[in-house]
Amino acid sequence: MAPMETYARDDDAKLEATRARLSNILRRHEDLKERLSQDSDKLIFERLQKEFEAARAAQTEEISIDDEEWNDGLLATIREKVHMEADWKAMANQVNVPADLPFQSRTTYRIRNKVIYCLDGARIGIQYETFFAGEPCEIFHCVLESKSFLEKMIVIEHTLPFFLPVRELESDLLSSNSIKFIDHLEEILQAYIDRREQVRLIKELYGNQIGELFHSLPYNIIEFVLEDFECKVTISIGYSDILQTLPSQARVLAWPLRSAKRISTRSSSASAAQPVPFHLSYAEEALKTLCLPEAYADIVLELSHALKRIFSSRDSD
Repeated sequence: MAPMETYARDDDAKLEATRARLSNILRRHEDLKERLSQDSDKLIFERLQKEFEAARAAQTEEISIDDEEWNDGLLATIREKVHMEADWKAMANQVNVPADLPFQSRTTYRIRNKVIYCLDGARIGIQYETFFAGEPCEIFHCVLESKSFLEKMIVIEHTLPFFLPVRELESDLLSSNSIKFIDHLEEILQAYIDRREQVRLIKELYGNQIGELFHSLPYNIIEFVLEDFECKVTISIGYSDILQTLPSQARVLAWPLRSAKRISTRSSSASAAQPVPFHLSYAEEALKTLCLPEAYADIVLELSHALKRIFSSRDSD
């Protein structure tokens, strides 16, 4: 057997072993995601959803607030109201009088894609509504509480994905700038939904062309493979900030297949006679400037021409 063929078979065996290990890791990753989002989180979501629906059904007025009106003064008014209501109900229970007479008006406040509710027990509920391509997606809840009007608020429960930095933001912002904390959660949630839905859409539209696909839980790292072409194309994108919906880093490599007629090599020696990948710079630029489904369509549309140009250029060297 020729040495070059032996090297090639050894490398193929190593590649298949690596591929098998990666596939096993991806399966375990999916199992972990499923387990982490089970019973307790679902119970909290169902309970809070019912409570927020009841609060919405009891509302007598919804006030739409613009960005200028959404400020510390309004939030202080809401906080004062929920504490006064809680104090009145506690006193009414002691003297046996109707608890809700002074608080028959139930006002909610809508600011962009979030709604602020006054909940029982001196709590403030924020309902976050998310969208993709103009269509509604998921609803998330966050409940804030403080022991008194003068004490700082804390997050007592929420239905945001566990891998988003809710507790870090609570520590950094909630006591010093509550408005910024509430708004920042909205931005992080919407960006996460946007990235997630972009991946869902390319799988739905182009799943027959995509091989292995990996993503981190917050979808800030995404990698997938295109195998239905003359080259195997690996695409890796990353988001340096979880508020981003377009990648800050993109790397696209085309790997010539061994069975292809043209195989680019740097050397004719047996040890170096391996396919050498090359960057597809046009694809990397598309990924950083277009949403993922649009970028994917542009990449595939131009791919065969780009490969021909690269092969022709290397053949002439």
